[in-house]
Amino acid sequence: MATQAFEDIADTFDFLDDWEDRYRHVIELGKAMPAMDDAVKVPATKVEGCASQVWMLPRIEGQGPQARFDFEGESDALIVRGLIAILHALYAGLTTEQVLAVDAGAELARLGLDEHLSQQRSNGLRAMVERIRHLAAAA
Repeated sequence: MATQAFEDIADTFDFLDDWEDRYRHVIELGKAMPAMDDAVKVPATKVEGCASQVWMLPRIEGQGPQARFDFEGESDALIVRGLIAILHALYAGLTTEQVLAVDAGAELARLGLDEHLSQQRSNGLRAMVERIRHLAAAA
């Protein structure tokens, strides 16, 4: 179960054969994301387990399992900002219940990211997914 925004990214990745082109596309996705206010870049929004600085701030609309999930995110690394943009496309607008049902590993594998990210980046991506799942579960 993926959002249309994520399907659009997957389609673009299918079109881009070369990993360098895909990498550039991830960076462009990150550059297009709005910046987070420095005031919310605090320890409570920092994602632990990432080599780069990463912050995620949940935006939950409604209550219970049908609450709509969204978040702001930012990183000091361009590629990581792009990964945040991909995660935003994967999860934004889903209910908190749907967020917990997403198989992020399988969805992200469709993009081939698992084959091309360093171990540190892969660990950081997993940490971000876990943070999103935690935020949705807490809502």
